[in-house]
Amino acid sequence: MDINTANAIAVERMMAARPMLTGVATAREVIPGMRDNLLLHAGPPIDWARMPGPLRGAVVGAMLFEGLARSGDEAAGMAEQGEVDFAPCHEHAAVGPMAGVTSASMKVYVVENATPSGGNRAYSNLNEGYGKVLRYGAYSEEVLQRLRWMNDVLGPALAHTLAQSSGLDLRALIAEALHMGDEGHNRNKAGSLLYLKAIAPLIASAVRDNTVQAEVLRFVGDNALSVLNPVMAACKAMTDAAHGVEGSTIVTAMARNGADFGIRVSGLGERWFTAPAEVPVGLFFSGFTQADANPDIGDSAITETAGIGGFAMATAPAIVSFVGGTPKDALNATLEMYEITAAEHKHFSMPALDFRGTPTGIDIRKVVELGIAPRINTGIAHRQAGVGQVGAGLVRPPMAVFEQALVAYAERYSL
Repeated sequence: MDINTANAIAVERMMAARPMLTGVATAREVIPGMRDNLLLHAGPPIDWARMPGPLRGAVVGAMLFEGLARSGDEAAGMAEQGEVDFAPCHEHAAVGPMAGVTSASMKVYVVENATPSGGNRAYSNLNEGYGKVLRYGAYSEEVLQRLRWMNDVLGPALAHTLAQSSGLDLRALIAEALHMGDEGHNRNKAGSLLYLKAIAPLIASAVRDNTVQAEVLRFVGDNALSVLNPVMAACKAMTDAAHGVEGSTIVTAMARNGADFGIRVSGLGERWFTAPAEVPVGLFFSGFTQADANPDIGDSAITETAGIGGFAMATAPAIVSFVGGTPKDALNATLEMYEITAAEHKHFSMPALDFRGTPTGIDIRKVVELGIAPRINTGIAHRQAGVGQVGAGLVRPPMAVFEQALVAYAERYSL
């Protein structure tokens, strides 16, 4: 099989995948290999000694949430002594925004690829909303109380709701949101409203307690990022469907842990290719500057890997008010991504480009040959744990990861 044929197979599997949101469950019960002393995190593998502030804070918060430690200092000491284990979300069929920390007791979305040849699943934790949140490294009592409410009230309500449905078609939701001004990564206003529209009648039917109904609907409706986490899991299900095609040079994961940027490639097994993460450049909230920014962090670049996010900026001109630039820049960003991808998506199209499919299937050969790295829309985290989001902007992966992958490909396939 030649490279182009292998890539066509991989990208076809990615586009054919039909991710359905089918449930909410406890992480230890559904995530493969999950156990009580394991903490999943965003990005490629990293140990405690190298973790940046936001990721360390999220680890501490998760340990307090799980009752593994009684104080922040005790949690940090346990982590330093190796009393908890760490692993990338991606290595357990999961994804998480920013720090991405997921612990055994947390409720997670369950997304299934409903195609006959599919069968793979993906998982993501629940979105906390804005402000001081675990994913940015905050672990105050306010943060922990919110997480407990999400686990004890929100999660079970969503679980009962989805159990009464045949599942929510996330591929269709993403496609519609792209026609309503979202790009699916940093701008999710339309998608979150579509999500609320879909689940509201089910919640009204499944949840008998009127107070809980109101709390859940208000929490989901007030959070413009509520759909981001299930969309990320949907993108993970799509890209995992494309993974493992012998001879393919298509990227199936891009992820960052706040220190390193890593990619995985369909035809190169489970190996990570890593290099130091870049610092995003963009617009900052009042009182913060570029000097406050942590290097890029989070699994949310799975959206770009699947053909949306920064690859679909042409359909979301309002995104530039959040990440910087002009509507013309957004259009040009998408046009540039066609240069390094293998296909145009069959289901994700953009009105501003006469409903042309989004650029899909990053080819490491094209990235290296043309010197064009993928564009990623991202939130910007403060370097210190718990400060939170300080802005939003654009970032590109280091070219070194694609160069490493191409060399490894040449060695493996004796080119």
